[in-house]
Amino acid sequence: MTTTRPEIVHTPTFTDGAEFRIPTFKLLQENGSLYKDAAAPDLDSDTALRIYRTMVYVRVLDERMLAAQRQGRLSFYMQCTGEEGAIVGSTAALSADDMIMAQYREQGALAYRGFTTDEFMNQLFGNDQDYGKGRQMPVHYGSAKLNYMTISSPLATQIPQATGYAYGQKLAGKGHCTLVFFGEGAASEGDFHAALNMATVHRVPVIFLCRNNGYAISTPSVEQFAADGVAPRAFGYKMDVIRVDGNDTLAVHQATRAARRLAVEDNRPVLVEAMTYRLAAHSSSDDPSSYRSKDEESGWRGKDPILRMRLWLEAQELWRDEDEKELQESLRRDVLETMKRAQKRPPPPLESLVTDVYDEVPPALAGQLEALKAHIRKYPEAYPKSSGQAGGEQ
Repeated sequence: MTTTRPEIVHTPTFTDGAEFRIPTFKLLQENGSLYKDAAAPDLDSDTALRIYRTMVYVRVLDERMLAAQRQGRLSFYMQCTGEEGAIVGSTAALSADDMIMAQYREQGALAYRGFTTDEFMNQLFGNDQDYGKGRQMPVHYGSAKLNYMTISSPLATQIPQATGYAYGQKLAGKGHCTLVFFGEGAASEGDFHAALNMATVHRVPVIFLCRNNGYAISTPSVEQFAADGVAPRAFGYKMDVIRVDGNDTLAVHQATRAARRLAVEDNRPVLVEAMTYRLAAHSSSDDPSSYRSKDEESGWRGKDPILRMRLWLEAQELWRDEDEKELQESLRRDVLETMKRAQKRPPPPLESLVTDVYDEVPPALAGQLEALKAHIRKYPEAYPKSSGQAGGEQ
C-alpha cells in the first residue's frame, strides 16, 4: 500500500514510513470457515488432504522425538509445532523441482516432498544410513533428490545462498525458483539484507519466506525491531512483498503460488512474511516458561493451523472423526517402529570421517585416522563395538 508524495519539497520533510501499513492476507477464520469476502481457494481435494496429513505427521513426529530426547535416546531436537501451516502450505505451492533452503524447523517441507520416516530417523540417530554420515546435529536434514539443501547451523547463512542459487536458476532458464525459510530473528542478520539487495538488483527467482513466530529464541519481536514487522523492509529494496496469516494454511498456499508466479515468470523476488506462533520451545534445550506466559500460549492454541485446516476439511466433507483416529494411530505406530529400527543400526564406518571432502584422502587426514584407530584399539572398553567401525578393528 503506497501514498503519493511530491518528488520535490522546499522545507525539511521527514518520514518514518508509518503510513505504509501492510495488510494481512487471510482466507480461513479460526472456526474453519472462509471469511465473508474471501474467495474459495483454488485447491483440489487430493492436495488439500496431502497437506493436512503431512501437517499431522509432523506434529506426531515432533511429539515422539521430543519425548525420545527427554528419555536420553536423542541428543537434541527442534519442533515445528504451531508453524506447520506456514511450512507445509508454502511447500505445496511449489514445483517439485524448485529448491528449498531451510533454517532448521522445516521438516514439514521434506515430509510433504516424500522424505520417509526411515530417512528422518537415520539422520536423527546418525546411523550408517544417514545421508550426512553422522556429521551433523540432529534435525539438520538434507536431500538432493528432493531439492532440499542440507541445513546449516549458523543463523541466516541460507538466505544469501538462496539468492545465489536462484541466480543460477535464472541463467539455466528452466522455470524454477528457490524458496528460503527463516525466522524473524534471522532477518536481523546482515546476510538477510545482503541477500535481498542482491536479489532485486539481479532480478532472480527467489521467495524469501519469513516465519514471524514472535520470538527469536527468548527475545520477543517487540525487542527485535521497532517497525511493523519484517515485511516493510522490502520497500527499501523495491521488492514485492505480502504478509499472510501463517496459521491459515490455505492463505499461505495461495500467497506462495502467487509469489512463485512473480518469481518464475517475471524474475521478481518476493518477500513473504507469515505471521505465526511457536507453540513449542525453541529447541529441546529451551524452557519457554521463563520468558512467556501460559495465557499467551493458550491464546494461540486456539489458532492452531492443524485444527483450523481440519475444521475446513470437515466442512467440505473431506474428513471425518474416524479418518482422524485412523491417521493418528497409523502415524504413531510408524514413528515408533521406525525409531526402534534406526536406533539398532550401526554408526557410519569410521573411514567416512575423512572422505567426501577431497578426491583422495590427503596424508595428514590419513595419519589422523590411523592414530584414531590405534587409540580405539588401546581403549576398547571406552567405545561401543559396532560393525564397520574402525574398519572392523576394535
